[in-house]
Amino acid sequence: MLDAKFIRDNLDLVEKSAREKGYNIDIKKVITLDDKRKVELAKVEELRRKRNEIATKMKGGKPEQSLIDEGKKVKTELAKLEEDLTKVEDEFKTALRAVPNIIFDDVPLGGEECSKEVKNWGGKKKTGVDHLDYAINRDWVDFERGAKVAGTKFYYLKNELALLEQALIQFGIKKVLEKGFKFITVPDLVSSKVLEGTGFNPRTSDQSDEYFIEGEDLALIATAEIALTGYHMDEIIPEDDLPLKYAGLSACFRKEAGSAGKHTRGLFRVHQFNKLEMYIFCTPEKSKEMHEEILAIEEDIWQSLNIPYRVINIAAGDLGAPAAKKYDIEYWSPVDQTYRELTSCSNCTDFQARNLNIRVRRNDGTVEVLHTLNGTAVSLARTLVAVIENYATKDGKLKIPEALKPYFNNKEEI
Repeated sequence: MLDAKFIRDNLDLVEKSAREKGYNIDIKKVITLDDKRKVELAKVEELRRKRNEIATKMKGGKPEQSLIDEGKKVKTELAKLEEDLTKVEDEFKTALRAVPNIIFDDVPLGGEECSKEVKNWGGKKKTGVDHLDYAINRDWVDFERGAKVAGTKFYYLKNELALLEQALIQFGIKKVLEKGFKFITVPDLVSSKVLEGTGFNPRTSDQSDEYFIEGEDLALIATAEIALTGYHMDEIIPEDDLPLKYAGLSACFRKEAGSAGKHTRGLFRVHQFNKLEMYIFCTPEKSKEMHEEILAIEEDIWQSLNIPYRVINIAAGDLGAPAAKKYDIEYWSPVDQTYRELTSCSNCTDFQARNLNIRVRRNDGTVEVLHTLNGTAVSLARTLVAVIENYATKDGKLKIPEALKPYFNNKEEI
């Protein structure tokens, strides 16, 4: 969430940025509730002072009845005021969490169609095979049995395609380790505090993308980003320890609510998939540099796999609540003759860290909220689609990308 003082000092900027992101919020309500919270807090603190004063007078002997009566009255009034304060604080926090992060100046304005291409790499193949038909014909994927045991858009990966997924995981891990990231596996479930703190707030109530566990304060993660953000929750990290760079491997679970009109064929948009995610905690002055570093690593991965792509600077209307800026990498689909989303990386500035109370202690002793960033190293389901489309041969074989051959005993094709 944003700092309340920052909102007060930048009302027009915050309101404009929220509007550009597509959020319909009442910024002035946040300020009104903050004012009310401060008034109630002052009343509570005054009564607590008075309570402590009475308690001091009652020490060392039998107190007068008038003092006892006053103490009871203060206790009753304080209980009521503390209850009122809790309600106002809850309202204030709810309103504050609904305010999205502000966008950077170089973020394009408008909806998804206004996102701008920053660069592109590789040639555009003119023909390719449909990944789903190809994988089914080779007995590499089974959506029918996946639907039988779990419902539509669940699947089994089999044989060489399952091995290809493992090769991509190992390839991705090797890449990020070479770039200085620490490999970590994460819980597939998180509490609502971590989920909300990471900033996964849908624009409307029907857009929630997470699966919640009934009867428990737990949800399945949609990305390792969520669990990685919570890793340093309520901690103060020494400045000299930053940046902290993690690469988290996890299963990802998504309802994909609101995906109508999106490309959904086969493995491209599913309810469960594996993903290797990069995550960085850093000082505020380093976050823009770290964002470019994550993007460079993503580009290196796709260039190593020799899969053509372009980089998109995502428009404000297509940004989620936490991101101040986001890049997407889209691969060239020779089947559809268009670019399709493959990975993304976001600079969330201090938005997530403030929610989860993650701070840095500067070398001069001061403490402030740090910045967080995330980016996809390898998203397995979509990467499998891109590899099949770009490497399947006319005779029904699949050439193995040069970078993956070591994981297949240097075989040329499967």
